[in-house]
Amino acid sequence: MLGEILSVEIFAFMMVFVRLGAALMVMPGFGEPSIPARYRLSMALFITLALSPLVVPLIPAQPDSGLEIFLLVGGETVIGLVIGATGRLMMTALHTAGTVIAFQSSLGFAQLVDPTQGIQGAMVASFFSVLGVVLIFATDLHQMMLRALYDSYALFPPGRVPDTGDLATMAQGLLSGSFRVGMQIAAPFIVYGITFYIGVGLLTRLMPRLPIFFVIMPLQITASLIILAIVLSSSMIWFLNYFEGRMAALLMVG
Repeated sequence: MLGEILSVEIFAFMMVFVRLGAALMVMPGFGEPSIPARYRLSMALFITLALSPLVVPLIPAQPDSGLEIFLLVGGETVIGLVIGATGRLMMTALHTAGTVIAFQSSLGFAQLVDPTQGIQGAMVASFFSVLGVVLIFATDLHQMMLRALYDSYALFPPGRVPDTGDLATMAQGLLSGSFRVGMQIAAPFIVYGITFYIGVGLLTRLMPRLPIFFVIMPLQITASLIILAIVLSSSMIWFLNYFEGRMAALLMVG
């Protein structure tokens, strides 16, 4: 009797761990490639221990068939990846903004490995991404991501196949919203770039022998850095409001 009870409890605990572990593997701040996998798994284990008493009653009974267990584990893994990817998709707003700013500032050739995306990108994009993760933890928005993991059991009950149409709609909304926010953050630099290049074009018509590369580029980089220093705080606040609003909407759905 005791062995059966322990078997049921262990199975339910492992089901919770599968979902939370998959989410934390891709969630911003928790699932960064620079963090060793064993640390991420240890973090997932501790969070599972904290949430298990609340969500274990929602876990279905252990199936008798190996195929049913495999499908249940696969479904929990997919749901966890969806929850984690929600935050990761919102981080693309900063990467998009940083890339646009870099090319408008003649800094596009300054490449640096982005630790939050795991790819090589513009230095400004890497700076924006790292700063965004730091501010998410500094403003306690990471607690909303952990709350979303708990509420996901109401939004996606264990043992039920998620509606692929709803998932596709959510992903489309996140991608379009992140792109819009990224372009809004980069809007001052787009306006500056257009104005600057028009001025350079008129200047080259008036002074054809002017060495554009040696004279204009340092001026462009300096002016871009000044604009970045002016708008950086408001840009980060804009992103944090977007991140909080999206996470709050997800929690309300849950």
